[in-house]
Amino acid sequence: MKFSHWLIALAAVLTGVALGLFYGWVVQPVQYVDVTPGILRADYRADYILMVAEAHQQEQNAEMSARRLAALGSEAPAEMVAWAVEYAAQNGFSAAEMALLRGLLNAMQTYQPQGGGAP
Repeated sequence: MKFSHWLIALAAVLTGVALGLFYGWVVQPVQYVDVTPGILRADYRADYILMVAEAHQQEQNAEMSARRLAALGSEAPAEMVAWAVEYAAQNGFSAAEMALLRGLLNAMQTYQPQGGGAP
């Protein structure tokens, strides 16, 4: 095979890759719609729970905090926060952040949902 054939083949491959990237990034990029926080990576999940803890520290509303945590999935709120406390301890969160998470954990462990619905 001649050098010119290799050059043409290489140019074709590079053109194909360039067109594919252009199509995927510009013409029709991936669009996420109606996505819940439940698909977050572990570090972002811990940050989300920390934000809930910060809001809880200001509002002192366990019902609202439990609703915010419910966006992460069907796991019990206290279990989610316990996981976040463990994650935070392993990943060097500050003492203030740890205190916020422990406060939220205490609130979620003692939280009893209001049974306002019919049986």
